[in-house]
Amino acid sequence: MPAVEKSRPDDTPGAPRFEGDVSALPDRACWALQNLLTRRYVSGDRQPQLWAWVIEYQDALRVRLSELDLRLRVVDEVEVAFVEQAGYDSRWGRKILKRETIHTYDAILALHLAKYVRASRDEHVLITREEIHELFAGVTNTIDRDLALFDKRIGRAIDKLEEMDFLRKHRDDPDTFTVSPVISAVMTASVITDLQRQFEQFIGAGDLGDDIGESPDQADAAIRSAYTGDERDVHGEDIHDGDDEGDEW
Repeated sequence: MPAVEKSRPDDTPGAPRFEGDVSALPDRACWALQNLLTRRYVSGDRQPQLWAWVIEYQDALRVRLSELDLRLRVVDEVEVAFVEQAGYDSRWGRKILKRETIHTYDAILALHLAKYVRASRDEHVLITREEIHELFAGVTNTIDRDLALFDKRIGRAIDKLEEMDFLRKHRDDPDTFTVSPVISAVMTASVITDLQRQFEQFIGAGDLGDDIGESPDQADAAIRSAYTGDERDVHGEDIHDGDDEGDEW
């Protein structure tokens, strides 16, 4: 008789994790799903075990996420996976992902960091606080002439991108940062081109406010919304203040 391949223990649901557990997914797939829904992203660099489970069960995860009007994006080149909101016309649909505020200077910094990473050939891109300030030279020359306020706004942008894990402070030097590879995943070439065009329009208009608006959960659309100043999400619905606590995207 030909040998029958046996399923691995983690390919089928095991013992219930809690009373009333009726999940059809293995425990590892459930944990991967939970982390995708509660983290900004899963990284092979920072969460190798979770990343392995996302890759192993990605087909099943896509099904579960689709049921919530969500998409799974997996960027193998930088080993990053994250969830984004899908959009379609329905009065019954509800946004699952939480929104978070991103201001104009945050968006400017994200744009320049994305270009900085793409221009570098190094796997680990380092940038100093002084170099970050130099990225804003065009802003200070044309718009923000109050240097003290200008420096404060840049400092807040650095803090925000560090909170979003786009920047990681160097252990030995608090004024040196590693640029996270995740920025290459969410800031695609088309997004960079679009943001660069809008940035140049803002510079030319000479009107760059600090509180431009709030963003949807998808990172590239979020940063685009911050530039346009439209306080709506990517699908046109009004954005209301919400609880930004936790590690949601």
